[in-house]
This record gives sequence, structure tokens and C-alpha cells, in this order.
Amino acid sequence: MPRSLKKGPYVNERLLKKLKNLKPGDKTVVKTWDRACMITPEMVGYTVGVHNGKTHVPVLVIENMVGHRLGEFSPTRKFIIHGGKIAKEQQKAAAQKAADDRKKALAADEKK
Repeated sequence: MPRSLKKGPYVNERLLKKLKNLKPGDKTVVKTWDRACMITPEMVGYTVGVHNGKTHVPVLVIENMVGHRLGEFSPTRKFIIHGGKIAKEQQKAAAQKAADDRKKALAADEKK
């Protein structure tokens, strides 16, 4: 259930304070465990290390992320490919085809 409009968005004030102390464009990662914190326009351009349960995933905040939660950009589960032998063979064939296409493109560029 979303937070009530009367209360407003949840923003961690300590995180905002740490970000304000940094210079704009600084590549320092500010670590946080607060995945529920809403992304505000003041956070745009900074890198925030969002904890996923095991490590801090660096998230570079851009304009399109404003209004979302920090936790949305730090996946907590690792996806392991579905399928067995057939899926592996298809993946290997696709990789081989991509490599061949790259070689052809490089050869065509050299001829020009």
C-alpha cells in the first residue's frame, strides 16, 4: 500500500545531508541500507550504494529515476539461466553467429 499523500514521500534526511556535502559530479559512492527511500531531484547526478542484502550496488541517479525507490535499482536476487542442454546450445550458437557478424563488419570496414 502506498504512503499517504498527507505524510508525503519518505526521504532519508541523513542521506540527503551526506549528498549535499559532496560536490556535484563527484564519483564518491554514499552507502545506504535504506532501500525504501524515495529518489528526489536533489539526488540527481550522485552515486548511491544501495544494499541488496549482500553488497552495496552502485546506482547512478538520473532524472528518470525521480519518484522511484532506491531499492528498485538494486536487485536482491541473482537470475540463473533457465533450461538445460538445449538452451546452452542455442546460446552458444547465437554467440558464434554474433562473433561471425562482427568479423564480417570489421572486414567490410577495412575494405573501405
